[in-house]
Amino acid sequence: MTEQLSADDWIKEGLKALAKSGFTALKADPLAKAIGVSRGSFYWHFADLGAFHGAVLKRWREIAAEQIIAAVEAERNEPVKALLRRTFGARLDLERAVRNWAAFDPAAQGAVRAIDRRRLDYIETLLERRGMNAATAEARAQILYWTFLGFALSGAPGPAARFQPLLDELLRMVSA
Repeated sequence: MTEQLSADDWIKEGLKALAKSGFTALKADPLAKAIGVSRGSFYWHFADLGAFHGAVLKRWREIAAEQIIAAVEAERNEPVKALLRRTFGARLDLERAVRNWAAFDPAAQGAVRAIDRRRLDYIETLLERRGMNAATAEARAQILYWTFLGFALSGAPGPAARFQPLLDELLRMVSA
């Protein structure tokens, strides 16, 4: 690689490695080898592996929560339906990898707890905007989120032909 790498390049490579090979792949040497540079470039951008891990987790939060929320808010469509379509229609390799990482690493565990709270709060807000009282919105948001987590951790989304009817049923369940 002839051009100088940015911290963002390293973070992107880290996210790819994390999704493909798990958190044990988040080390300077294997990442540098995958990119085709020396690990000195890594340490130019990150003080240590912990700083890099923190940057990867921050980017995951942006991708897995903030970007989705912004896209849902920008749509003119029914927001709960848009959220269901985006989250249940996404590739979730990175979600599984971060959650696996959290079983072994306190920083990753903290990031997962924070994103879980952010997502739950957002779902509750969407349900309250639809006219649900706070207690009902909280309960249904939790059930919907547990459904998402089960889906995400299952690994295989199933046949595409079954996908839309399942989303329609989820929407009916949280709207009832």
